[in-house]
Amino acid sequence: MKNVAILGSTGSIGQNTLDVIHDHPSRFNVTGLSAGSNIPLLRQQIRKFKPRVVSVYKKEDSEKLRKDCETCSCKVLYGSRGAEDVASFSDNDIIVSAITGINGLKPTLAAVRSGKRVALANKESMVVAGALIQRIARQYSTEILPVDSEHSAVFQCLTKERKEDLLKVVLTASGGPFFFSSYEEISNATLEDALNHPRWQMGKKVTIDSATLMNKGLEMIEAKWLFNLEPSQLGILIHPQSIVHSLVEMKDGSILAQLSRPDMRVPIRYALTYPEREVSMSLSLNLGDIRSLEFYEVDTNKFPLVRIAHFALKEGASFPVALNAANEIVVEAFIQKRIKFTDITEIVSRIIESHQKIDVDSEEAIFEVDRETKEHTRNIITQRL
Repeated sequence: MKNVAILGSTGSIGQNTLDVIHDHPSRFNVTGLSAGSNIPLLRQQIRKFKPRVVSVYKKEDSEKLRKDCETCSCKVLYGSRGAEDVASFSDNDIIVSAITGINGLKPTLAAVRSGKRVALANKESMVVAGALIQRIARQYSTEILPVDSEHSAVFQCLTKERKEDLLKVVLTASGGPFFFSSYEEISNATLEDALNHPRWQMGKKVTIDSATLMNKGLEMIEAKWLFNLEPSQLGILIHPQSIVHSLVEMKDGSILAQLSRPDMRVPIRYALTYPEREVSMSLSLNLGDIRSLEFYEVDTNKFPLVRIAHFALKEGASFPVALNAANEIVVEAFIQKRIKFTDITEIVSRIIESHQKIDVDSEEAIFEVDRETKEHTRNIITQRL
């Protein structure tokens, strides 16, 4: 039996992970849970899975939760340090890193330093600190397995392939809610429109990123570090059916692909059980039901953040940190209905155009660029109001 800790247990990835664990009680045991502010859901998870340690974002929430846990042996912590303690708990065998945004970086680094398997769903950590994470992973002999469906697909396709035979990795994208929309419709898009994803049920932040296709830009940068790729080896195709999760082109003309239903429990289960495969309790993919599999090139005039992200990928150093920081702030402002949907691209573009590249080879340097970029982005938003 494997002991699993989940960072971000009340988010969509965390909940899906617990669904997988529930389906396989003889294989997995929950040792730790880390959450933000959804205390009612966390209480339910504690009662059901009985972890030994939990952490929440706010101290006052931890105090309330601690009273609830007086009759159990669950230790209650709070803040980033609390999440780091959950990640580094000695009984863990696998740590699922699923805290959204750069807030997940420190807990992810703590997980990597534990020397245990890290099932990585927090793409932003690899985007802003890919070189640092891989250096620490080598130091501690940590196994990092991707949980994003696209990166899991690439991992599965490459498991038995030689790196020198690889030509290109193509990440697929559903296209989000606006792929078939006109420029005018996108310009007038509301928050409700942007959150109406046609295929996946996700948190607000990642759903907005899907609407702008920034999620694919971030995933390209993540893929560079996960699979040691050059920018020229990375591409994106729109695939509205969300059945083919990635494509891998080999030098002999073969194209490998991983297909499954659009269900995050599939890559989560694989990351938990690798190198084995466990029986799925979900519906399997029936190829006979599929009428067509469509693929389209990305229109970067309609979705310019893909082009901007690729620029940041090629420039490297602090550019991905600035890209991620600016995007986090503008998406938050859009969710709060303080800016328009098209302002997301305009402001991120302005930030990247003015960014001065520096080396970011430490946590301190990464967080300093993140802080400065977020401050600059907030100032731009304030000036526009």
